[in-house]
Amino acid sequence: MTTQNKFFDDISKLMTNAMGVAQGAKSEAENAMKGWVDRWLADRDFVTREEFEAVREMAIKARTENAELKARLDAIEAGRQN
Repeated sequence: MTTQNKFFDDISKLMTNAMGVAQGAKSEAENAMKGWVDRWLADRDFVTREEFEAVREMAIKARTENAELKARLDAIEAGRQN
């Protein structure tokens, strides 16, 4: 009976070690794939979300300033016509 328990203990340890190796391989594969995707995207000159949002905010600010300047010019023009 002791031999059978040792056998099952050994099998259990082997399976536990195999799961650890599998988890390590999974993490390694995920890291490699992420690195590959990051390099591929960098080579394509895609903009990041942060860059896009920064330029978007600049465009909104420029449109607002243009609208304000147009209103001032229209007011000046209206004053000259009177």
